[in-house]
Amino acid sequence: MVKTKKKLESISVDWGRETTPDEAKKLLRARAHSLSRELETKKTDEKFLEILDFTLAYETYAIETAYIREIYPLKSFTPLPCTPQFVLGLVNVRGQILPVIDIKKFFNLPEKGLTELNKIIILKKDSMEFGILADLILGVCSLPIGKIQSPSGMMSVVNEKYLKGVTDERIVILDAEKLLSDTEIVVNEEVEI
Repeated sequence: MVKTKKKLESISVDWGRETTPDEAKKLLRARAHSLSRELETKKTDEKFLEILDFTLAYETYAIETAYIREIYPLKSFTPLPCTPQFVLGLVNVRGQILPVIDIKKFFNLPEKGLTELNKIIILKKDSMEFGILADLILGVCSLPIGKIQSPSGMMSVVNEKYLKGVTDERIVILDAEKLLSDTEIVVNEEVEI
């Protein structure tokens, strides 16, 4: 077996001049040092809203992530008799039974039908917790609050009281706090037997 020693090959500089191995080491150390410095971040006073984008009836909607407990795949659900049409049913999420609202029906949006892509966005605030059905989850992003336009005067089938605003990209941001505190969503009826 023949052992060969690897030589440090000289490195070309921008002007085509060859550097010596010592110069190459110094150059590499200087580059490593400059890359290892902490990046200087520009401090701005602009506030951001972190939102989850999803689709409903071929339109893009979003909801603030501060109110989202988790996203869960719609595997199966149990329909509930004697409930409004917008109540899809109950789901078992790791032993916890949660109601699921089909907000397309709640907002009178066109129906698309259920597919394996449907997800449940579980919303939570204090003791109120339920899931809303989404056709497809698109992702999470941070949006500058200054980019959110007022929903007033917006031509939408969604009632303005449930809207936080709309973006330049026509993403409708739902107001999760209003959804979680709305008495129209809570079904609290007792049936006599």
